[in-house]
Amino acid sequence: MASGMGVDEDSGETKGGMWELDQKLDQPMDEEAGRLRNMYREKTFSSLLLLRLAFQSLGVVYGDLGTSPLYVFYNTFPHGIDDTEDVIGALSLIIYSLTLIPLLKYVFIVCRANDNGQGGTFALYSLLCRHAKIKTIPNQHRTDEELTTYSRSTFHEHSFAAKTKRWLEAYPFRKTSLLILVVVGTCMLIGDGILTPAISVLSASGGIKVDHPKMSNDVVVVVAVIILVFLFSVQHYGTDRVGWLFAPIVLLWFLLVGGIGIYNIWKYDSSVLRAFSPVYIYRYFRRRKKDGWTSLGGIMLSITGTEALFADLAHFPVSAIQLAFTVIVFPCLLLTYTGQAAYLMQNKEHVVDAFYRSIPESIYWPVFVVATLAAIVASQATITATFSIIKQALAHGCFPRVKVVHTSKKFLGQIYIPDINWILMILCIAVTAGFRNQSQIGNAYGTAVVIVMLVTTFLMTLIMLLVWRCHWVLVLLFTVLSLVVECTYFSAVLFKVDQGGWVPLVIAAAFFIIMYAWHYGTVKRYEFEMHSKVSMAWILGLGPSLGLVRVPGIGLVYTELASGVPHIFSHFITNLPAVHSVVVFVCVKYLPVYTVPEDERFLVKRIGPKSFHMFRCVARYGYKDLHKRDEEFERKLFDNLFLFVRLENMMEGCSDSDEYSLYGQQTQNSAGFLLRNNGNLTTGSSNFTCSTVDSIIRVESPIQGNNNTVTSSGRESSQAEVDEMEFLNCCRDAGVVHILGNTVVRARRDSRFYKKIAIDYIYAFLRKMCRENSVIFNIPHESLLNVGQIFYV
Repeated sequence: MASGMGVDEDSGETKGGMWELDQKLDQPMDEEAGRLRNMYREKTFSSLLLLRLAFQSLGVVYGDLGTSPLYVFYNTFPHGIDDTEDVIGALSLIIYSLTLIPLLKYVFIVCRANDNGQGGTFALYSLLCRHAKIKTIPNQHRTDEELTTYSRSTFHEHSFAAKTKRWLEAYPFRKTSLLILVVVGTCMLIGDGILTPAISVLSASGGIKVDHPKMSNDVVVVVAVIILVFLFSVQHYGTDRVGWLFAPIVLLWFLLVGGIGIYNIWKYDSSVLRAFSPVYIYRYFRRRKKDGWTSLGGIMLSITGTEALFADLAHFPVSAIQLAFTVIVFPCLLLTYTGQAAYLMQNKEHVVDAFYRSIPESIYWPVFVVATLAAIVASQATITATFSIIKQALAHGCFPRVKVVHTSKKFLGQIYIPDINWILMILCIAVTAGFRNQSQIGNAYGTAVVIVMLVTTFLMTLIMLLVWRCHWVLVLLFTVLSLVVECTYFSAVLFKVDQGGWVPLVIAAAFFIIMYAWHYGTVKRYEFEMHSKVSMAWILGLGPSLGLVRVPGIGLVYTELASGVPHIFSHFITNLPAVHSVVVFVCVKYLPVYTVPEDERFLVKRIGPKSFHMFRCVARYGYKDLHKRDEEFERKLFDNLFLFVRLENMMEGCSDSDEYSLYGQQTQNSAGFLLRNNGNLTTGSSNFTCSTVDSIIRVESPIQGNNNTVTSSGRESSQAEVDEMEFLNCCRDAGVVHILGNTVVRARRDSRFYKKIAIDYIYAFLRKMCRENSVIFNIPHESLLNVGQIFYV
């Protein structure tokens, strides 16, 4: 065997000679999308391209934030306006809320914490997982850190970042607490995906009643429900076909509301501009006292959509997001709120529908149409963000297996999840028809948004310490300022829990139980499989035939283990009299990166001696990638397997002498080989440890020779390569069988009651309800073999 080739004691897999086969496989990709992505990585944008991307980002990122003027003043003054000076104070609060949270915190700070363009709570969590060992499922390997997308910073041993890293890694409780924080934020964002369409569409539909005062509120609710049903029913088409309309609609919306704001300031009361002085905030609270404090729940709705802004970050560079916000979004929002305040100074009785009442009569219906379209775009952006965040949770093992569909061949980030789509629709219609007014939905909306913001603040504190390595003074300044503002809003929404604020808490609690119970069961199942791995000594003791009849064909054994022989295999060969001539353990695992390039996806290893014909193939994916078992995946798997065999035989003729100890373990300095990117061979000096039993059997196998010093001529190596390639091809032609473990997970009898509830009831129910692995991998029934077993965890 090649020099420097060691064997892992437990798995028998190559260590020193473990080659990562990075084969450049052609993949259809839109040239424009690829060009934009490359330019994004280089961070070199022409001015024209930057303007175009800023324009496009309006439709995807800012729809939710842009429709807030529809309902802010009504939710701030649900019982009417007593003093017109309160309007000035409320406007001042809106101005500074927009400045501190969306502008300063999110657009210029949080958006920079993206994971290669991906936003959301799990994207931040993935960044942290790469910089500290905090992942609760320990399925990572050192070769994963060599991926081009696995970027991370290094710390000085005595730096504050290193101390923070050690503090996080010290106890499992801290890792679990961090994951719980991320899951809570995700659950609240899912609640946001339910409440945003409800309040946006209902508020936009309310414009019908303004022109027809005698119309029943039931008509408005029915119209809103019809729009919502239509919106969710067309989700399977994706946004690729109509996405080009989103940006013009939202741009037209911002220009209209900004222009109407200027008109109202000029026509009604230009003195509202004094609200830019923060003095009026103090006077507002002094005058209204507790009512002023609780009204912050309505003020906070002016910054809703900010959390979706970060979650929808995927397709645009930060510079385009910043340009669109500072040039278009922020000025237009200030103008429309100021214009509504000017109108209310003379028409305070119209606070219920201040936005529609302030529209000039000549353009009322065109604005109504654009408002309805903008509400649909805002809802679409939030629904898309919900799909993305659930896909990220799924990749981290925090969500049950659901069907994920790509709706665009150009952009991998555009996905559709049917099960979640219909759940969102039912809950959204229930909220709309149940509350029937903006006020209670607004209270619920505010609760969800402020909790997401608090979670983002805590995660950003760790990002600034571990990833950006900022000075602790700057970190403290950011954290304190953010918490002061957000905790103030949080204390205000607590007063409205009984007025609708309980809705997102109930929704989030339900999703939290589902997500955490699934993750808990997944972790316990993985730990059981890790501890019940089959020892390589037992496998080697069976001999090349594994003590069975080796029938023609290839058996693909699917396992969650990235190393070692899974328990399912021993269960399989002890209950059946035959096994396939070639066995390949296939592990599909997700890494804390946004994507794994196609040419780095597969990691192929040999298990045991050549005569055993056993291999492992690890298919690695990022949380943005979608794995679907199909003929293309199977072809790539075998292409990498055949390439591995060819390169392995090539390297055998290049090895130096290497001696193995008969007893114990011995470390040798020898040449290690790594093959990456189109098969370019590089060598280096490394230390490798070899297991005695495995080493002796490996070097004494007929293919490798009988001496400890492994030497092979190029002709013998070539012949061995041809023989094994022919053997593999014959086995492939004989048929491929997919072997899946149909496991039942049960809690042990001595387990505590909460563990029994989580495993025996919640996790068991979710496993029955979610899609099976055979369906996820799209495996045909005629080539599927299920192996049943029970795990007691």
